[in-house]
Amino acid sequence: MKTLKVETGRPYDIIIEKGIIENCGEYIKKVSKAFKVAVISDTNVFPIYGEKVISSCKAAGFETCCFTFEAGEHSKNLSTVSKMYDFLAENHLTRKDLIVALGGGVTGDMAGFAAASYLRGIDFVQIPTSLLSQVDSSVGGKTGVDISAGKNLVGAFWQPVLVLIDSSTLSTLPRYYVEDGMAEVIKYGCIKDKALFEKLENKNAMDVIDDIIYNCVSIKRDVVSRDERDTGERVLLNFGHTMGHALEKLNNFSTLSHGQGVAIGMVMLTKSAEKAGLTQSGTAERIEKLCKKYNLPTYSDLPKKDIANAASTDKKTSGKSVELVLLKEIGESYTKKTELSEFEKFISV
Repeated sequence: MKTLKVETGRPYDIIIEKGIIENCGEYIKKVSKAFKVAVISDTNVFPIYGEKVISSCKAAGFETCCFTFEAGEHSKNLSTVSKMYDFLAENHLTRKDLIVALGGGVTGDMAGFAAASYLRGIDFVQIPTSLLSQVDSSVGGKTGVDISAGKNLVGAFWQPVLVLIDSSTLSTLPRYYVEDGMAEVIKYGCIKDKALFEKLENKNAMDVIDDIIYNCVSIKRDVVSRDERDTGERVLLNFGHTMGHALEKLNNFSTLSHGQGVAIGMVMLTKSAEKAGLTQSGTAERIEKLCKKYNLPTYSDLPKKDIANAASTDKKTSGKSVELVLLKEIGESYTKKTELSEFEKFISV
């Protein structure tokens, strides 16, 4: 078992251990005096792990109920969250009760947002079951939903009281979702950890996945502890995301996954930065090769004008500029403010 503490306004632990999902109730009991636990999950994950979590919570003394929604990014909207509110109210959850987010990034984002806003905030626990959520989205307290204008444009910062990561859940994931999560793993190597990037180049990630999860979570823990509200260093975690979110939007949040969008964004943006003399030559080629190793796309034939327009609604825009995350080289990142009027030209080089 490995434990990391996140030193935010409300400090909490991240516990990484194979099989921990079977005993999740014991760990939740140590951090919560809740009477009721509402498990929020989707139609893919709940049939596999739902009963295990419910049984463990009941054994720990919690009264337990469960809300499930249709799996997929298309459900990540205010309509689904509204149904969560109704469910929580119907089951009489109070401010002292608890939500457990059981699933991938979509589940964690929505359940976290429901926790942040229901009764003006109740506690929640993250039990991430996808690679993407284990290495990234379950840690840091960013919650939210998509609206027609763009991805994650409505949300709140709301830290969980505990994160329980069980890498054995990855064995039930379709290969597609493992590949999707690898984009975030590659991102961490690009922005903060050259040794991690080289490990991904030289080994099969799934052969050392526990170490990789720990590496990624440790990086994010450190960044979030220093910049909880995303006003400084935490922006670096969005490498590839401005273009990635734009591409997801242009594909109606259906035909292109988050990880695929991020992979394309990392490669395209780094190629442009290299041509502008802002990134060490050869960096984009290494990122592209690594993405392809894990079956991630690296190019979009959508018009650059459309990508630039879609990116203009990203959360990282401020006034008439967008803060781009670029690399000096693998393992070293920085931000560069770029006028939106110049962004299309920059990515079209």
